[in-house]
Amino acid sequence: MASHIVGYPRMGPKRELKFALESFWDKKSSAEDLQKVAADLRSAIWKQMADAGIKYIPSNTFSYYDQVLDATSMLGAVPPRYGWNGGEIRFDTYFSMARGNASVPAMEMTKWFDTNYHFIVPELGPDVNFSYASHKAVDEYKEAKSLGVDTVPVLVGPVSYLLLSKPAKGVEKTFSLLSLLPKILPIYKEVISELKAAGASWIQFDEPTLVLDLDFHQLQAFTAAYADLESDLSGLNVLIETYFADLTTEAYKTLVGLKGVTAYGLDLVRGTQTIDLVKAGFPEGKYLFAGVVDGRNIWANDLASSLSTLQQLEAIVGKDKLVVSTSCSLLHTAVDLVNETKLDDEIKSWLAFAAQKVVEVNALAKALAGLKDEAFFAANAAAQASRKSSPRVTNEAVQKAAAALKGSDHRRATNVSARLDAQQKKLNLPVLPTTTIGSFPQTLELRRVRREFKANKISEDNYIKAIKEEIKKVVDLQEELDIDVLVHGEPERNDMVEYFGEQLSGFAFTVNGWVQSYGSRCVKPPIIYGDVSRPKPMTVFWSSTAQSMTQRPMKGMLTGPVTILNWSFVRNDQPRFETCYQIALAIKDEVEDLEKASINVIQIDEAALREGLPLRKSEHAFYLKWAVHSFRITNCGVQDTTQVCISPYSFHFSYSLLSHH
Repeated sequence: MASHIVGYPRMGPKRELKFALESFWDKKSSAEDLQKVAADLRSAIWKQMADAGIKYIPSNTFSYYDQVLDATSMLGAVPPRYGWNGGEIRFDTYFSMARGNASVPAMEMTKWFDTNYHFIVPELGPDVNFSYASHKAVDEYKEAKSLGVDTVPVLVGPVSYLLLSKPAKGVEKTFSLLSLLPKILPIYKEVISELKAAGASWIQFDEPTLVLDLDFHQLQAFTAAYADLESDLSGLNVLIETYFADLTTEAYKTLVGLKGVTAYGLDLVRGTQTIDLVKAGFPEGKYLFAGVVDGRNIWANDLASSLSTLQQLEAIVGKDKLVVSTSCSLLHTAVDLVNETKLDDEIKSWLAFAAQKVVEVNALAKALAGLKDEAFFAANAAAQASRKSSPRVTNEAVQKAAAALKGSDHRRATNVSARLDAQQKKLNLPVLPTTTIGSFPQTLELRRVRREFKANKISEDNYIKAIKEEIKKVVDLQEELDIDVLVHGEPERNDMVEYFGEQLSGFAFTVNGWVQSYGSRCVKPPIIYGDVSRPKPMTVFWSSTAQSMTQRPMKGMLTGPVTILNWSFVRNDQPRFETCYQIALAIKDEVEDLEKASINVIQIDEAALREGLPLRKSEHAFYLKWAVHSFRITNCGVQDTTQVCISPYSFHFSYSLLSHH
């Protein structure tokens, strides 16, 4: 039985690529130095997968910045402002598109579907002169082959590339990006021809937009594109990879009807209903790449459950046509659990990072082929049982509090106008009061103090003194500027989610659990492994300290439950909204303690409200409902004179949320 990995993290187990990129950008190292680090990372990844027994190993999933930007480079779709005059695209043009330069801004960056990864949005129009301008896909296939590893080259599919693009500046917003399909397919044909000449036997096209709400015209574009490519793909096995959600019935019919396609990759983790489409009908003689190992979270796979699913699929598609795979690229998870030296053994046994997921994929493939590693499966079953029964996971008091939530818990007792009148009498603010969003810049000295306190190199008294001095500077500056509602600047905080997670039960933190957000930017999401509660006040001391320094209102600053949820690795043993409600109850406790400490203006930051929005419009209402309820829970118990405001950062749909409060 065969195994496959959709894609793999690029940064390296200890962020080697991040540091190499930043050194190159700072002109501290050469292009050759950067290329050497990149080549070493690619070689290590390919060797790791080969040693693990993976049959279908991807290439061209490595990127110096972003895979969509790589596709833009391949197609020569460089916006004119970067002054590119043709030829192979080099680092100067590539990184100017990604980051801008002294003369021109970068291209737009936006979310990659509903993940926390960001991609560079192509800027297209009728006048773009496409040309084959980056041979990266072919070069990396040859590179792997020279190392003795035959890989599956991966390309962003032509239709998804266009659907993820935007009209360039000056192009009508109504311009049909799909009308460019005949212009980009010749470039894809050149790449395919070179890959065939280099000896490739498989090619993977990532077409994740197939999981979106697509109309008939958009679905027809897939049919037209692959019909056009059919003769060029002759002699190759062609995998169309989808991920992140279920396919609609129409999208599934379109997918399995594509010309010249050998195999279909389906996300069976987030695409919980897709398996029903497979059971209802799967084309005879085609391969199913079954994404049963979660590429977006860090929990160990339930191998017994996945094996059962695979056995059901095997009966439908045939033993020799089923390939075990990840649900999506492992780009969205941390790299290697081996590097986590501070996680305790129990929690560690519940986890699997990218390196461990590769092993899980191969173990499932071997088990399906009758070569089950009984010891490996037994250890996995024991870890699954441990997680289900651990008292660290379940807190009865939290469960009861969440279950006891009634409709009245989601609304304050009096209406908005009455509360505003009471708050105005209490706060005596001008008609248009001024404030700031919250955090002030953190100096190297401030970060040093915080780092040394965490490492026990300075005393708590000295730490508190240093932070108080910083708060006093911030307060004095705001008073000098005549700001009406002040903030304390948050000098004690490292990260808006990590700071709270470190003080809440049910959270764990990694040392090297870094995940790429964009370019060289990496984040280290907290792990929510159990029921969430607040053992003690988290911000009251610092907010009270700041309030004592001024007669003006001082805002209490909290991160909201939806943002904490969306920027964490979330437990997968209960619905996300239940975990969100638990976090909301913990924040509610903090809000009420701030009020008791005479903090009468409280800001709850929800920077990630939009980021959790599901891919399907039909699911938006449910998400918005529990997101709104979570915010209401946080402040439903305060007095009318206390003002609690939400700061969503994203104005794209904040009005639809705020109108509910």
